[in-house]
Amino acid sequence: MDKRLTRTDYLFAVTFIFMLVVALGAFFFGLKMGQERTAVKYEKMLAEKNEAEKGFAAYHQQYLVSFYHTIYQPYREFHKRWFDKMEELQTNSPADASLILKELAKLAKETYDGLGAKSMPDSSPLLKEAHMNYMRSLKLFNEALGGYQSKANAVPGTELVSQLDKDAYLEEAKNYALRAEKEYYESIVKWNQTVNEQFKPIDVTKPVSINDWSRLGLNMKNEYIAQMMMTSKLFKAFTPQDLTARIDEMLASGQAKNLNLQEIEGIVDVLIATNAVRPGDFLRGKNRYANETLPQLPFFTN
Repeated sequence: MDKRLTRTDYLFAVTFIFMLVVALGAFFFGLKMGQERTAVKYEKMLAEKNEAEKGFAAYHQQYLVSFYHTIYQPYREFHKRWFDKMEELQTNSPADASLILKELAKLAKETYDGLGAKSMPDSSPLLKEAHMNYMRSLKLFNEALGGYQSKANAVPGTELVSQLDKDAYLEEAKNYALRAEKEYYESIVKWNQTVNEQFKPIDVTKPVSINDWSRLGLNMKNEYIAQMMMTSKLFKAFTPQDLTARIDEMLASGQAKNLNLQEIEGIVDVLIATNAVRPGDFLRGKNRYANETLPQLPFFTN
């Protein structure tokens, strides 16, 4: 009997061996990829654990400074332009209000696009969320302003500003900005905890008496005010530290006592009602806070 292998047998054998080699190759390639992905995953977890053990994983000063320059400051440039243009509409009655709104919408879109190219580390959830909320704010500003451009010149400037103040989309844009601001100031308090183990944050959702306020550091005061501005929807040209500085001035001068004010909310109500807070108030009186523990952020020094 002729037991020689036929061409078909050889072809089958070669095909089987080839398939076996491919299967083994795929197996080992998949094993290697899995090992690499697992290594990356655990390296990241280990790095975050190591940073946490050092006490600055989430809110190291470097992250606060990076957020300031890449996210906070670009937004504040839009913020400042918004209030400048609203004042111009109310006081100067410009000939082309439509152009003003078009420029504001364009700036909101450009700032939104710029912020979209930035990122914050996963280990800093407050900064990541603040980043997203500033972007949400800018997106709504851009979209809402587009609806007013064609009719802006048909009404007086003061009436136009009144309409803008009542617009639901713009109100939501402001709320997102206030929320982002509060999250940033909360991040600063988190940083303060890492550099001072004795530091104990307060519950910023509860009223604070004047006596309790006097025992707080500037960072804690600012987060408290940022929380108040958010819940009260105080979208203003000034910063939380500007309002903090004016509160401290009223306390130091005895004005709060003369007005029989017992809680910080009452002082804030008076300051807001009398339009007594201006951008830059903190910097004008920053010497009062020379001994405070503060991160190296420009809005505390410049």
